[in-house]
Amino acid sequence: METTLFYIAAAVSLISTIVVITRSNASHALIYLIVSLLSIAVIFYLLGAPFAAALEVVIYAGAIMVLFLFVVMMLNLGQTSAAQERLWIEPRVWIGPGLLTFVLLLVMGYIIQGTHLQTSGTPVSPKAVGIALYGPYLLVVELASILLLAALVGAYHLGRRYLRARREEEA
Repeated sequence: METTLFYIAAAVSLISTIVVITRSNASHALIYLIVSLLSIAVIFYLLGAPFAAALEVVIYAGAIMVLFLFVVMMLNLGQTSAAQERLWIEPRVWIGPGLLTFVLLLVMGYIIQGTHLQTSGTPVSPKAVGIALYGPYLLVVELASILLLAALVGAYHLGRRYLRARREEEA
């Protein structure tokens, strides 16, 4: 049965990733990317790595995707009409990610209900991950965070410059 659940989660991941690539609206693509990351977390759990699954949900599907969504919405500062905003929140826009997430919810419900999975190898605690990450690699982690912050500030300024040029063209 675990194999079937694995293939269901893999199918959800594949479908949502393909939809991410084909969406023209960046916000919609990011929502499908969150569904894809959640399905990868289910796959990690099914493979016997519950800690990796939890990290996938908290770090990638949670923090990083919220940051991406915030940046996309922040850079989309153009004048939007009320009609355009209503189109973005129509139920048909949410049917796809809602159905895929519902399938993942069913899979996780079945797993939690009665499946006993064995974890692989020795248990890994959050403390051990923190020590490994911030011990010898502290400088690398801090440099990566500075790089991400610089990219965020650069994207903001490029977006502002682009919007200013568009406003000047319209005027």
